[in-house]
Amino acid sequence: MSDIKQICERGKAAKYIMNGLDTQTKNKALLKVAETIVADMDEILAANDIDMKNAAEKNVKASLMDRLKLTVDRVNAIAEGIRQVADLDDPTGLVLEERVLPNGLELKKVSVPLGCIGIIYESRPNVTPDAFALCFKAGNSVVLKGGSDAINSNLAIAGSIRKALASVGIEPDVIQVIDSTDRNDTTTFMKMKDYIDVLIPRGGAGLIRNVVANATIPVIETGTGNCHVFVDETADMQMAADIIFNAKTQRTGVCNACESIVVHKNIAEAFLPVMKERLSVKDVEIRADESARAILTDSKIATEEDYGTEYLDLILSVKTVNDIDEAIAHINKYSTHHSECIITADTANAEKFLKEIDSACVYVNASTRFSDGFEFGLGAEIGISTQRLHARGPMGLRELTTYKYNVTGNGQVRS
Repeated sequence: MSDIKQICERGKAAKYIMNGLDTQTKNKALLKVAETIVADMDEILAANDIDMKNAAEKNVKASLMDRLKLTVDRVNAIAEGIRQVADLDDPTGLVLEERVLPNGLELKKVSVPLGCIGIIYESRPNVTPDAFALCFKAGNSVVLKGGSDAINSNLAIAGSIRKALASVGIEPDVIQVIDSTDRNDTTTFMKMKDYIDVLIPRGGAGLIRNVVANATIPVIETGTGNCHVFVDETADMQMAADIIFNAKTQRTGVCNACESIVVHKNIAEAFLPVMKERLSVKDVEIRADESARAILTDSKIATEEDYGTEYLDLILSVKTVNDIDEAIAHINKYSTHHSECIITADTANAEKFLKEIDSACVYVNASTRFSDGFEFGLGAEIGISTQRLHARGPMGLRELTTYKYNVTGNGQVRS
């Protein structure tokens, strides 16, 4: 097992190597990585099988098993995602602003990489190639610390990436995976401020809280997603049922899945049975407040904890409200500020919801499942930021850069 400090030292050294790579070189390397991952398919799937068997022995729930599982189609999709990143515009070296000062100094604000990025994540092996591709294209080195559940998959994928980089003459240390599954090593990694420029946690609420509380490195918070759908009194009921069904059940173990339904009291009696029938196809469990339970008599009672829970499971909380103001107040109170939706035919209410909901992605009449880098046309994403500083929402290539000022003079000195 490698020493955490040594890995981070190599990551820091590699970020300076990245500064010397031009766009063509980066794109060529990414295409080689995609090709190598497909060529190494059997080895990657075999490693994933070990992780899946270990997870099954631990009785990991189905939605999380789905996040862990790799298939031929998913590995091919990973490779295609890397190719798509290669096709995206290079976000570095852009002149964001330029002007000549009164003293003749030429000032340019130029986009540059963040540096050496650390990422701590849980049981999603697709994060390994996605994170590499985005960080690499944006000119960053990356040090990855995945969860123990996906350790074999992560190491196999990273091995393919490093092999591909070496084959085109690029230092493989621009990507490194910490192979320890010891939680103490995760804590050590969080404190490598001398080497890691930015730390990004991807996973559940517990992981993110732990990183925010213990890291000495600047942190960009991503996901969790206690995402809401508010069914307004003017909503098309079939549209609402279809959107909720998609947002809840299309993939339950993802951060942009719907976890909470808020319903206007004037439509509740007509709508809730329609919603229940639609969700019964997937046996979704409903936990409702007293007003909703008077209509959905076999539902469970919702607790205060339910309203704030990201279930990542076939469970929904339901809250009835008197008006849109109460809906907005409820959502802002319990939301993780990820993605929220209103279903309405009232333009004024739609605009009010867009303006007053305090989340990274706010929808009118569309599923929260669209909160995704690919769906937003950004290519693969590093995560969905739920904070305000630097980046918010799906984080693509641009969000993995910062800027510096280049100043050119002809002998000016300050008086």
